[in-house]
Amino acid sequence: MKNKKPKYNMIMEAAIKVIAKNGFHGAQISKVAKEAGVAEGTIYLYFKNKEDILISIFTQKMDQFVKQVEEEVNKKQSVKEKLYTVVNMHFNQFMHNHYLAIVTQLELRQSNYELRMKINQNILKPHIDVIDRIIEEGVEEGVIKPHINIRLMRQMIFGTLDDIVTNWVMNDQKYDLVAQTDEVYEILTDGLYVQSS
Repeated sequence: MKNKKPKYNMIMEAAIKVIAKNGFHGAQISKVAKEAGVAEGTIYLYFKNKEDILISIFTQKMDQFVKQVEEEVNKKQSVKEKLYTVVNMHFNQFMHNHYLAIVTQLELRQSNYELRMKINQNILKPHIDVIDRIIEEGVEEGVIKPHINIRLMRQMIFGTLDDIVTNWVMNDQKYDLVAQTDEVYEILTDGLYVQSS
């Protein structure tokens, strides 16, 4: 079992690259195997099919990302710092892995409904939960306005970040995504915080 993880990760990274370059439907298992430098049959030792690879990409990458976000958020003292960290890390995650950005922002949306729902409900939820907790903490501490609709605010934050990354991908990553952190954070949180007298 010790030797399985490196090969699994190698296949995973190869699949991200192949799907990003060829699209999900054009990413044959044989192409993934060639990119990973393994026999085609080896892929099936780790994954049932191409859909399983896509789900595994989201499961592993989002799980890693959520853990990193939670770790960084827990280091911050204030709610404002925590929300800023979420925005900044979301942009960093994709800017520094443009193949992953293409797969998550474009290919997921072209996959079948059942697959999209599985990913949205089971994999994106922990990331969204982090945002929920920060907003709830802000309300409890009196930093965020008490009448804020937490669910709606979370949708606005996540939806905005997601849409900005998609736009960046569609524009062939021609500009610095992370450089937009300050402006996006300010726009998202304007009217969210209780004004200090």
